[in-house]
Amino acid sequence: MSGDLFAGIAAGSRLQLGDQAWLLHGFALAAADALLPALKDVIQAAPFRHMCTPGGRAMSVATTSCGTLGWVSDRGGYRYARHDPASGRDWPTMPAPMRELATAAAAAAGFPDFRPDACLINRYRPGTRLSLHQDRDEPDLGQPIVSVSLGLPATFLFGGMARSDRAVRVPLDHGDVVVWGGVDRLRFHGVLPVAPGVHPQLGAQRINLTFRRAGPAGGTTA
Repeated sequence: MSGDLFAGIAAGSRLQLGDQAWLLHGFALAAADALLPALKDVIQAAPFRHMCTPGGRAMSVATTSCGTLGWVSDRGGYRYARHDPASGRDWPTMPAPMRELATAAAAAAGFPDFRPDACLINRYRPGTRLSLHQDRDEPDLGQPIVSVSLGLPATFLFGGMARSDRAVRVPLDHGDVVVWGGVDRLRFHGVLPVAPGVHPQLGAQRINLTFRRAGPAGGTTA
């Protein structure tokens, strides 16, 4: 499946990517006026930084988090933590516009009981990419992933249950939301290098909000 099959999708439309995976085109646009100032407040409280992989390599994607738990990567591995390791302070509270958008998108995709407690915020500069991976650090894999795309457009790779499976290339624009869970929860996914450009509201960057249910707290948090 190529990006051509996604051409001409109208804002507000839905496209099924898997049995329990959906592209909600333009779903976040109506919330943008409240969402963007809330996002700015989070980034001011917990600035972006380039974490390192367990192997010691700096990640090209800059990250921060908000919510009860935040996603952390370092030589100790991938995990959720109650505190921002850079400051030692609690992660910023998840703003209501962000939480409400995530629950509404999940419900629209068939997951009405989703209540996120963690939001990983990724910043992509032009040329930045994210290799194929699975989101499997959460203790309850019955909860979906809600991914909100803001700023520059990107090509989302949505693969299968094995890294070697062929991935569908899904063009994402500002305001698009992808939700996957259930039988599709552990699909490999990634992002191709972001093309140069300038978004009228966010400038030369793409911001991705990935909402998860990371609790209850257990051995994977610190």
